[in-house]
Amino acid sequence: MRSRMISTACAALVLATLIAPSARADSATDVNTIGGIALHGFDPVAYFTQNKAVLGSPHFTAMYHGVTYEFASKEDQAAFQANPGKYVPQYGGFCAFATSKGVKADADPHEFAISNGKLYVNNNEEAQKLFQEDVEGTIEKADHNWPGVAKLPMH
Repeated sequence: MRSRMISTACAALVLATLIAPSARADSATDVNTIGGIALHGFDPVAYFTQNKAVLGSPHFTAMYHGVTYEFASKEDQAAFQANPGKYVPQYGGFCAFATSKGVKADADPHEFAISNGKLYVNNNEEAQKLFQEDVEGTIEKADHNWPGVAKLPMH
């Protein structure tokens, strides 16, 4: 019981941090972009092939649903173009933990998880830790909340 109370207190603290103003994310879309670039310019394929955040290059790009993704290599670009739905982050690249709480928040591309073949990014180390404490439950809540959260402006 005490652990759950601490976890709830941590979640409230993280949410206070998550809803702080973010001048970096475009707010007019359900995909988290900066200047039309998704994932802060990180390569979505590398999460799956290298299990780490790898910065993409403007030399290797692909458009998907009006958003530009950047890749570290021609091979990653080709893999994405062959099956973009496999690689795009869930919840438009917004923080998965925040989405589970009904909040739209930016994500740090270094704080990520792959679960059941899907990419989830989170806002910071604490959000990532809380996400990992109950991956399936958090995803279930975020899936439920996403249609409403997607319509929210960035805070």
